[in-house]
Amino acid sequence: MGNQQDSLQIPHKQKTTHHFDAIVVGSGISGGWAAMELCKKGIKTLLLERGRNVEHIKDYPTAMLKPWEFPERLVLTNRDREENPIQSLVYNEGSRHFYVKDKDHPYIQVKPFNWIRGYQVGGRSLVWGRQTYRLSDLDFTANSKDGHGVDWPLRYKDIAPWYDYVEEFVGISGKKEGLPHLPDGIFLPQMDLNCIEEYLAQSVSKNFPGRLITPARIANLSRGWKGRGPCMYRNLCDRGCPFGGYFSSNSATIPVAMETGNLTLRPHSIVYEIIYDDTKQRAAGVRVIDELTKETTDFFGRIIFLNASTIGTTSIMLKSKSSRFPNGFGNDSTVLGKYLMDHHSGAGASGEYDGFKDKYYAGRKPAGFYIPRFQNLDEKTKENQFIRGYGFQGDGERKEWQDMMVQGKGFGKEFKEQLTTPGPWSIWMAAWGECLPNKENEIKLDNNEKDKWGLPLVRVKFEFSANEKNMRIHAKQHAAEMLKKAGFYSIETFDYNFTGGTTVHEMGTARMGLDPNTSVLNGFNQVHACKNVFVTDGSCMPSGGCQNPSLTYMALTARAVAFAASEMQKGNL
Repeated sequence: MGNQQDSLQIPHKQKTTHHFDAIVVGSGISGGWAAMELCKKGIKTLLLERGRNVEHIKDYPTAMLKPWEFPERLVLTNRDREENPIQSLVYNEGSRHFYVKDKDHPYIQVKPFNWIRGYQVGGRSLVWGRQTYRLSDLDFTANSKDGHGVDWPLRYKDIAPWYDYVEEFVGISGKKEGLPHLPDGIFLPQMDLNCIEEYLAQSVSKNFPGRLITPARIANLSRGWKGRGPCMYRNLCDRGCPFGGYFSSNSATIPVAMETGNLTLRPHSIVYEIIYDDTKQRAAGVRVIDELTKETTDFFGRIIFLNASTIGTTSIMLKSKSSRFPNGFGNDSTVLGKYLMDHHSGAGASGEYDGFKDKYYAGRKPAGFYIPRFQNLDEKTKENQFIRGYGFQGDGERKEWQDMMVQGKGFGKEFKEQLTTPGPWSIWMAAWGECLPNKENEIKLDNNEKDKWGLPLVRVKFEFSANEKNMRIHAKQHAAEMLKKAGFYSIETFDYNFTGGTTVHEMGTARMGLDPNTSVLNGFNQVHACKNVFVTDGSCMPSGGCQNPSLTYMALTARAVAFAASEMQKGNL
C-alpha cells in the first residue's frame, strides 16, 4: 500500500476502516452526478467532501435578504480584499460564505493564477455561472488537426447520447439553432432576448453572415422541472436558490442519491491519498483527514471516482505515491499535473443605444445572449493571427440609478427624479476563448511548504500564450464593429486582463488520451494504469474548446459510471 502517511507526518490519533462498493471524492457538479448515478444503479456509495455540509434551502442564509439587510450593503470592503485577495475577486457579501478563506488554504503562485474554491457539500455547483453548451467534433478533433495536445479518445457521437441524458435531468433553457459546431440539445423553453438584445441579433444577422445571437443556454429553469423551479428571475443564484430554480448538486443530484438509500455522505473529509494494493494491483481505497479533528480514517471501495476539481484531484494523485507509482498515482506518462488550462475572458466592447425608450423589462433575467464561435470553422473563416476561437457572452439592459449616480450631480427632488428615471439601453459583450494545451502550464507539490493539515502546498505556474492574447485583440475589434453597425454610440472596448483561473474553468492536468505514454486516462475516464479509479472532473480534459465546460463534465461522468457499473457486473472491477 502507499506509504505517504509517514512522509507527510500526519498525526494518527485514531484509524478505523470502512468498506463501500464505490467512493466518490468531491461533491461538486461532477461528484454529485457520480454519486447519483452510482446510487441509482444500486451501488453502495460513499461521497466524501472536504468542507462543511450544506443542505438545500436550510443552509442558504442570505437567499432572501434585501440589500439594506447586509451590514456592508453588498459592497466589497478593504477587509475582504486584504483577507481574501483571491476569492474576493468573485464573491460578494451575499455569497462569501460559499468560498474558502485564502489564509486557511494557501497555495504558491509560481506564475499568477487565481484558484477560486468552494469547500462545502455542493462545491462550486452552488455558485457556478450555469451557461451550458455542448462541445462538437470541431473541438474533439482540434488537437489532432493542429498538433496542440493529444487527440481526444472519443468523438461527438460517443458523448451525444450522454449530453441528451444529463440535459433531460438538469433542465437547460435554450433555443435550437442547427449549428454543427454548437450542437443543439434537449431544451426547456428559452429565456427570450429583451428588446435591445433582439435588435442587436437582427443587426448581426443582417450585417455579418455566418454569425448569430441566440439566448444563452442556461441551467436555469424556465418552467418547473423534476420537482424543481421555476426560476424566479431574481438573479441571486450565487446565494443558493431556495426555489431550486437552477441546477446544483444540493438541489438535484444529491437528493436523488439520498432517496435511493445507497448514499453515505461524509463532510469534513480531506482525502489526501489513494491507497494502492501492490498485491492486487488496484486501488484499495482512500485515506482521509478529518478537517476538524485531524484524525485519519481509511475507507475502502471496489471503485473510486475522483471529482475534487481539477487542481484538487490532481494534487491528491500527486500525493499518492507508492512503490508502483513513485511519481504520483497513475503517472506512468509523467504528464500528471501538466497542461493546465483555463478559458480566457473579459475582452470585448460596450455601447449605448438611443431608442426603445418606451420599453423596459420585468425581473432580472439570469443570463443574456450568446454569439457562437465564428472563427476558424473552415477555410472561409480562417484567421491568420490565431488558431481555434472564442464565443461572445453578453447582455442588454437599461442603465439604473447606480450607473447614473456616478455621472449625476445635484440634490433634492430633481436629483431624485434623475436617478429614478431609467437611463439609455446598453449592451455589454465579452469573449470567452479557448486556451491551448501547454506543457509549461502546470501544478506541482511543494515538499517544504505545508498547510495546517500537514499537506504539501500546491505550486501553480500558468500564463496565456500569444494565441490567446491575439484572440482578445480580435474580440475587442469585432465586438465594437458589431455594435457600430447596429447604430450604438459611446462604444468602448475593454480588456480586463484577467489572470488565469479567474474564469474558473480550470481544466487539464490528468488528461484523457489514446496512448498511456502521453495521457493519464483512457476514453472512459479510467486511469490507464489502475482500472478501478476514474477521473471525471475538469482535470480529464485534453482540450477545452471555448464553451463553458460543466455540461461536458456531467456527460462524461454519467458515461463513465455506466461503463464502471457494467464492468463491475462482468467482474472486471
